[in-house]
Amino acid sequence: MNLSESHYYPPMADGAPLLACYNSSESLDSLENQRPAATTIDGTLERYVDGNCRSSQLLQAIFVSLAWAFDAQQTFISVFTDAEPAWHCTAATCPSFGSTPCGLPPGSWAWDFPADASVMSEWSLQCAGSAVVGLPASAYFAGCLIGGLLLSTLADTVLGRKTMLFFSCFTMSLSAALTAVSPNLWAYAAMRFLCGCGRATVGTSSLVLSTEMVGKRWREKVSISSFFCFTLGFLSLPALAYLNRGASWRTLYLWTSIPCFFYSVLIYFWINESPRWLLVRGRRDEAIQALKRMAAANDRNNAITSSFSKLIVEENASDIGVFSAMKMLWEKRWALRRLLATMIVGFGLGLLYYGMPLNVGNLGSDLYLSVTFNALAELPSSLITLFLIGRVNRRSTTVAFATASGAFSFLCVAVTAEPWQMAAELASFFSACTAFGFLLIYCIELFPTCVRNSAIAMLRQAVVLGGVLAPMLVAEGRKRSFISFGVFGVVVCSCGMFVACLPETRGRSMCDTMEEEESKQMMNAS
Repeated sequence: MNLSESHYYPPMADGAPLLACYNSSESLDSLENQRPAATTIDGTLERYVDGNCRSSQLLQAIFVSLAWAFDAQQTFISVFTDAEPAWHCTAATCPSFGSTPCGLPPGSWAWDFPADASVMSEWSLQCAGSAVVGLPASAYFAGCLIGGLLLSTLADTVLGRKTMLFFSCFTMSLSAALTAVSPNLWAYAAMRFLCGCGRATVGTSSLVLSTEMVGKRWREKVSISSFFCFTLGFLSLPALAYLNRGASWRTLYLWTSIPCFFYSVLIYFWINESPRWLLVRGRRDEAIQALKRMAAANDRNNAITSSFSKLIVEENASDIGVFSAMKMLWEKRWALRRLLATMIVGFGLGLLYYGMPLNVGNLGSDLYLSVTFNALAELPSSLITLFLIGRVNRRSTTVAFATASGAFSFLCVAVTAEPWQMAAELASFFSACTAFGFLLIYCIELFPTCVRNSAIAMLRQAVVLGGVLAPMLVAEGRKRSFISFGVFGVVVCSCGMFVACLPETRGRSMCDTMEEEESKQMMNAS
């Protein structure tokens, strides 16, 4: 920037850097008169986004949150498509007491449903090892891991939140549709991997975009709406699977891919980009246009343009690389410390969060009913999070729920009666869901706008890494319950303790730059 046409002001009282711009023909007196009018990005956005929040604006934010419903469907769809179907003996010499038909003579047994009702029955995987049986689910989570590492920074750098969300939803829907025509297990696993790559940034982009579209007053409520949408998607699965029982597992993939495709089209043509991200990236004119579409009618005038003409953050928009956000997280010791702590906690919660729904088949209860109960457990979890989020500290609450989740997981091993074991499993899953909800909101507040999407994406990658290992533990848990429930408990309790390394963020405003966050840290320390 040409210094003859700009002037730096020292940081404001809250430590936020300002750069007020003026034409070279303006006098110093005019410059001084402009100084009080200049504000931080957060303060200016609060004026137009929160102060004049409209129902259409909230509707857009909630619609963006709906992406979590499709995320949930693709994440847990393998609970039904890859399940081992019921079977029965057809010969008098067939021992009916076995848990699997593996090793029985051909013709002495048969599946209760058509062979194509499940992946396991269509491709005769009843005698396959745990690694092969869990391959499609693990491939999906591996795709989430790889896709997140490659794509997560694009939402913070060159693509933005909206474009990244559209691309992710479109890829997820297309790959889910292609999964329905898989000719064999290896092609099926490959399509699940591709679907995982597309899904990797759905939840992250949706959560960040929806919270940046509204002000502080609505941020927590919009965050919780994402969890409700995830519950909605999770609950729809057992209903769809029950209606699809006896039919091909391929139909279930088509039923979930088509609505996601139309949703991605609506995202592209209807939803606005985050004005906060546009401002941080130096795209002021686009941010102003987005705000004019979002603000109330009486603010669609020169007031918005006037306010933002005095506001440019200290960011060289031309110096934006694909991995610039990750570089900033790596170079700042405080940011790296926060990132590693949240990722460790996320790994423990992810192992249990994804493992428990996959593990319900090992409890011996009805699969449709068990998955429905697990999905319903997310509903009170979201309500509890909504009720507590403005009243309690993030750090202590996350530790408490993570510890409770591990304790109930141990209880699943200790008790043998089926109703009590199912109750302990639901309590463990409920606690993990609540801890995960708090952790996501916590992470939004821990990192500034310029790296927020990348930080949350890395947290979700850690959660997904737990999901990669979960299917194999579940497969082994069919023989020994401690391999699944016991390991879940140990890991989530141990990892949950790392929340103690993080600063408390309750009641804080969101920062936009690394320098602003550091200034706030210094003020808190003093």
